[in-house]
Amino acid sequence: MEITNVTEYEAIAKAKLPKMVFDYYASGAEDQWTLQENRNAFSRILFRPRILIDVSKIDMATTVLGFKISMPIMIAPTAMQKMAHPEGEYATARAASAAGTIMTLSSWATSSVEEVASTGPGIRFFQLYVYKDRNVVAQLVRRAERAGFKAIALTVDTPRLGRREADIKNRFVLPPFLTLKNFEGLDIGKMDKSDDSGLASYVAGQIDRSLSWKDVKWLQTITNLPILVKGVITAEDARLAVQAGAAGIIVSNHGARQLDYVPATIMALEEVVKAAQGRVPVFLDGGVRRGTDVFKALALGASGIFIGRPVVFSLAAEGEAGVRKVLQMLRDEFELTMALSGCRSLKEITRDHIVTEWDRPRIAPRL
Repeated sequence: MEITNVTEYEAIAKAKLPKMVFDYYASGAEDQWTLQENRNAFSRILFRPRILIDVSKIDMATTVLGFKISMPIMIAPTAMQKMAHPEGEYATARAASAAGTIMTLSSWATSSVEEVASTGPGIRFFQLYVYKDRNVVAQLVRRAERAGFKAIALTVDTPRLGRREADIKNRFVLPPFLTLKNFEGLDIGKMDKSDDSGLASYVAGQIDRSLSWKDVKWLQTITNLPILVKGVITAEDARLAVQAGAAGIIVSNHGARQLDYVPATIMALEEVVKAAQGRVPVFLDGGVRRGTDVFKALALGASGIFIGRPVVFSLAAEGEAGVRKVLQMLRDEFELTMALSGCRSLKEITRDHIVTEWDRPRIAPRL
């Protein structure tokens, strides 16, 4: 079967992966309303394309925190990728490097920061969970820095793990032949079986629920790397992130895996962008499956987007080649959207190129 778009990889991954693994990657929290909404909200944003513009040359290149990348499409942190494919994070790192874009490595990767660095050159960020033992955190950050990672993406929406009912039903646990490689030598790289989700029990035991804004400052005392605050969906928190010295903000609802009935990230984006007032770049993850989605996010003020599930599903289906293809398909679709909208460079993508449901005048009911 010829794959013609990113979403087709999900069905292939479902057929190939054990149910426990596929459900872990695919599911959201509780009723999974936000999981659907992350996708559906994009469909409520329409284009206002401009015509008769010379689009024979289109430039999609951009810079993120000073690093030049080929396109504003990057890879979000997704945990335990060797459950999807034996090459796991190695394959993803190579695919990102080949595409000239950024890969973010999860704290809960099944390959260590050093192992991922050994795959060759590439711009890589490291996603950080803050453990109760701050020595573990400091050690991990230093290792990422030594391994050549360029930024820390601090996940701030997970003081506890969201209620993911598929994981509870499946008694989710990391398969015994895998470990959370970054913690292997610290005796916290394994996940015990539990009466519900093994990951939820692991988080309850290890992750620091007292995490607060002062810890963003604390992180700045242990690393020179720029810190992206990942998990912001309100203007209030965007302002606090800027005040705390964040180098950037990632508008994220954790792939709809934490609190259900929060807005889709594309719906929260403009509020956060306005609050940031251009002082730091704002990025988006959640629900991006088309080049049109990328364009809509940039039109609403994002400096770039991150993709998660399309990476693990394509990795499960075709390994490194699948991840390369996902990045290429999104790039091609995004380039086509730019051309058909009359935009030759990212800076030409404006708010005027889209119309949202909240822009349209309300039609008064007839009396």
